[in-house]
Amino acid sequence: MTVAQTEHGFARELRRWRGLRRWSQLDLAIRADTTQRYLSYLEQGRSHPGRAMVVRLAESLQLSLRERNALLMSAGYTPIFGESGFETTELEPIRTALRAILDGHMPYPALVVDRHGTLLEANAAFTLFIEGCAPELLRPPVNVRRLTLHPDGLARRVINLPEWGRHVTEALRNKVRISPDPELEELIAELDGYLPPAELGPGYLGFAVPLRLHSDSGELRLITTLTSFATATDITLAELHLEAFLPADEATAAILRERAANL
Repeated sequence: MTVAQTEHGFARELRRWRGLRRWSQLDLAIRADTTQRYLSYLEQGRSHPGRAMVVRLAESLQLSLRERNALLMSAGYTPIFGESGFETTELEPIRTALRAILDGHMPYPALVVDRHGTLLEANAAFTLFIEGCAPELLRPPVNVRRLTLHPDGLARRVINLPEWGRHVTEALRNKVRISPDPELEELIAELDGYLPPAELGPGYLGFAVPLRLHSDSGELRLITTLTSFATATDITLAELHLEAFLPADEATAAILRERAANL
C-alpha cells in the first residue's frame, strides 16, 4: 500500500465516522484536543496522522476496539487490539468467571452472547426459553435474537410480542447506528419480518418493556439487565454481553424458584 492510498483510505474513513456521529470538524477537533485546521487537512488527505493521533481520534469517535483497529489499518498502522477466540486458553479465566456469574444468578435465566447474538454460555434456567422451540433453531450456533422472535421459537409464548419484539429490534438498531454492521442489519431485517403489527400507545417506553411469557405454571414477567466489558482490550471480550433476567413480581420469582428446584 502506498502512502497516497493509505492517506486516501484514512481520510475517507475519518469523514465517514465523523458524518455518522453527526459532528462538525470543530466538534471532533475539540474532543480530540487538536485543531479544526489540522483535522481538515487529515480529511482532505493533505496530512498523514501519526499513530498516536489515529488512536486519539478513534477514542474520540467512540469506536469499538474492532473499529479502532480498522482505522489504524486504514492509516497504514498495525492493529493494537488482539482478538482471541472465545474457547481459547487466553480467555479460560474469563469463561470460568462468567460461568460462576451465570450459576450465581440461579434460579433466574442468564446467558452470554457475542455481538451478533450468538449464544456462548447459559445457566440451567435458560431452558425456560427453549421449551417448545423448533429443533432447527436450537442447532449450534444458536442465535438468541432469532430464537426469541422466530414464529417457531419463543415468540409463540410471548404475550406482548408486538411491544417486546420491537424493544429487541430497536436495541439492535441503536447498536447499528453507533457501529454499522451489515450482518447485524441483515438480522434486523429478518427479525422485523417476524413481528406482528403493533399499535404503540403514548405510554409505550421502548427501553423498558418487560417480557411477558406463558408458562405451564402461569404468566411470567421478566425484566432484562445487560452487562458488557467496557475496559476490555481483547476484541472478543469487549463484544461479549451478559444478559440476566430478573422477576418483575413475586409470582414470577416463585415460579422460577420452583422450576430451578426441579431441574
